[in-house]
Amino acid sequence: MKSKFLFLAAALLCSAGAMAADDARPAKVKIILVGDSTVNDRTGWGTGFKQLLTDKAECINTAANGRSSKSFMAEGRWTNALALKGDYYLIQFGHNDEPGKGPERETQPETTYRENMTRYVDETRAIGAKPVLVTSLVRRSWNKNGDGKITSSLVPYVEVVKKIAAEKNVPLIDLHASSKELCEQLGVEKCNELSARVKGTNAVETVDNTHLNAEGSTVFAKLVVTGLAQSVPELAPCLKTAEAGEPKAAGK
Repeated sequence: MKSKFLFLAAALLCSAGAMAADDARPAKVKIILVGDSTVNDRTGWGTGFKQLLTDKAECINTAANGRSSKSFMAEGRWTNALALKGDYYLIQFGHNDEPGKGPERETQPETTYRENMTRYVDETRAIGAKPVLVTSLVRRSWNKNGDGKITSSLVPYVEVVKKIAAEKNVPLIDLHASSKELCEQLGVEKCNELSARVKGTNAVETVDNTHLNAEGSTVFAKLVVTGLAQSVPELAPCLKTAEAGEPKAAGK
């Protein structure tokens, strides 16, 4: 009986030691993604971003199709994102804030959009987390003159985000600039290979120049990770920044 008792005591001590060891392990950094369909896991850079994290971080993607800086809040999605108690919040809107998206979504860059994006920053900080602002992923809206350049309607929204980042000392990932530069380097055909497809009349597929396929998610997520490593250097251990397989620009 005594030996059995000693055996059980030893087992309990080992179990307690294992639990203590587990408790001593540093918690993973929790990164929350907030945004629209160009950020989410299905048609945005979210899935690629998750693949570029090390085991020191975890990512929860709350981005949703069709949402703007206004409707994401109005639907309670922002409240739910804050309730996740992340350490860092990467926040990107703009696509659905533009004119023509409907009164429940559209905002004006220098007024309602600025107010919303400022609120995202302030409320992130209020829970003790760190906001990171991300400018909108560029649409592959090629100039009709065939010069291989992109004219972006998102610029007014991008400029507001950059101003807020400077005014409130918020880390900034200028994805709009880096994605535009990369797309113009790659050219139309290569960008088409990174884009989602949509079925039109007679089930004919056409290129979706806003959203991404799986390969595109990884390619553009690398731009996000590079920008994050530069703007938030303490996150470097959480990021895989030297991935192979970068796409080659057209003609190279």
